[in-house]
Amino acid sequence: MPRAVRKSGREWAVLAAVVAASVGLLYAFAPNRRASEADAAVLSRPLPDQIPPGVTLVVGDPVTRWVFEHNGWDRQMPFTLRWAEITGGPDTTEAFHAHALDVGFGANVPPIHAIWVGLPVKIVAVRERRDPLGHPSWVFGVSPQAHLASLADLRGKRIAFSPSQVQSQVVLQTLMAEGLTPKDVTLVELPSSIGGDVYTNALASGVVDVAPLGAGIVAEKYIRKFGPDGARLLPHPVFRDDTTFVYAPVDVLKDPGKAAALKVFIRWWAKAQAWERDHPDELARGYYQQKRGLSAADAKVVIDAGIDDIVTPSDWSNTIARQQTAIDLLAPRMNHPRFDARTLFDRRFEAVASSPS
Repeated sequence: MPRAVRKSGREWAVLAAVVAASVGLLYAFAPNRRASEADAAVLSRPLPDQIPPGVTLVVGDPVTRWVFEHNGWDRQMPFTLRWAEITGGPDTTEAFHAHALDVGFGANVPPIHAIWVGLPVKIVAVRERRDPLGHPSWVFGVSPQAHLASLADLRGKRIAFSPSQVQSQVVLQTLMAEGLTPKDVTLVELPSSIGGDVYTNALASGVVDVAPLGAGIVAEKYIRKFGPDGARLLPHPVFRDDTTFVYAPVDVLKDPGKAAALKVFIRWWAKAQAWERDHPDELARGYYQQKRGLSAADAKVVIDAGIDDIVTPSDWSNTIARQQTAIDLLAPRMNHPRFDARTLFDRRFEAVASSPS
């Protein structure tokens, strides 16, 4: 029969402190749990249709802005539509935190990362390509100073890495395809700018050996400038890398007026995607040449990267499955908890986002 263990006064004090701390944690997390349950209840209701006077929606996407203003659609919104020059996952997350933005645009990783940094968001629209493998969104740029003949030579190399952007998934999935782990390389944490200048400059100066670059104009400019010095491009292993999401903080969706305004905006956003697909030359001249200042040749590179293949799927099931794959890949390698990808999507917008006005 086991003998009873007598604890000293000090041991009892330590045990009591541990118990008290545990109870305190339970109470500390209880409001968050109740808040999440309350949010779920609100977000399970049908989308509201009434937009009261004074509602403003702040949207961050320069291309969508140009399409709306070019066609006069912004003047048809039954609410105040304001635009913010905010693009890219890190800037969007920061703007959400500051309550300076209601609607953001990005690839698949920024919404995942937002959850991991404690910012509840929901995906409300999906854009992808009909033939994603025909128009890959990313390639690997190789530094002129790097001795790298193929991706099989990645072991021991320095690779640019941005944890909060889709480039992180491109890197990790490529390492996995090559039978490598992050420990087999040196991941150099660098935020990637929309124009790609941070990564291309890091490659050119030899700060990193390899970096994921946008397969269109960013990669084209990199090779044009540094190809004569020995810079190269390498394709990454085949997997879908083309998805773009429209997403919003849960607080925006809980506001009935903003939610109703967002429903209207997303329907017109779907119309904008169809317009881009059907008017590539007009988009190239008006936005990329006149607004962005690109040459006609560079604007053509952007358009040829796959704008003519844009679709807004009516069923998000496959997209959600791919998002789960991304979460499962990233979570253990970035020391974040795995979560159910379905909780990231507000499927009340599913039909809205695939039906142009």
